[in-house]
Amino acid sequence: MAYDNICKYLAEQYPTEFARWLLSESATDIQVLRSELNVEPIRADSLTLLQTSNQILHLEFQTQPTSNPPLPFRMLDYWVRLKRQYWCHVEQVVIFLKYSTSEAVFTNEFEDVNTRHRYRVIRLWEEDPTPLLANPALLPLATLAKTDSPNALLEQVVAQVDMIEEPRQRGNLSACVAVLAGLRFEENLIRQLFSEEIMQESVIYQQILQKGLQQGLQQGKQEEASSLIVRQLTRRFGTVNSQNQEQIQALSINQLEDLGEALLDFSSVTDLFSWLDEHQQ
Repeated sequence: MAYDNICKYLAEQYPTEFARWLLSESATDIQVLRSELNVEPIRADSLTLLQTSNQILHLEFQTQPTSNPPLPFRMLDYWVRLKRQYWCHVEQVVIFLKYSTSEAVFTNEFEDVNTRHRYRVIRLWEEDPTPLLANPALLPLATLAKTDSPNALLEQVVAQVDMIEEPRQRGNLSACVAVLAGLRFEENLIRQLFSEEIMQESVIYQQILQKGLQQGLQQGKQEEASSLIVRQLTRRFGTVNSQNQEQIQALSINQLEDLGEALLDFSSVTDLFSWLDEHQQ
């Protein structure tokens, strides 16, 4: 869930860069649309819409190849709603983040009796990293691009991020790179390349993880929410022992929500021990 939120943040923070990457024309005057499309049975939590002068670019970032309802049907449903609302050309692009051999990542259309709807599919592991490396906004995606030397590519991305002069932008993009790199690289390698301070001090990183936590809680997914909290704590403090993990997994939804807020103020793992002792059922 955090991966999708990271990509959504990047596309909405750097709409011009994404539009120019994905559209053949030199896009200008790009606007991020806040569109209400999450009508049942289709939820559009991670949908990103960018509007140019004469079209809408609809982006879908996918980590898993399968979904319910199936992705092809969702893309048709989104297209119909966007067409009805804006009545302009709608360019739809699905970007798969994590390598997969599933047939779903090679599907680019919905087909039924008398109906066929097509959209574009990008499998990042097949993409040339060169244009991604050349644009700071796309550096997090470059970690997942095509390469014969993944570690060397990650080091190249890190070097490019380090060259960004503006501290806040450098910190936020570093956090985004570190999170997306988790889809491909071992955590120990990521830790070697990124300082813990970057992860802790990046406001956008904390906000994105918190949003993912809240979505999981709202959907009643206790297991998903507790897993996300453990990942946040592990990234901040290096490790969470098995006993503490069991304690976290046993928390109620309301307690997980409280812990999700409290951990942002933890300065050491001792704060976690104290919090869990105070909230034992």
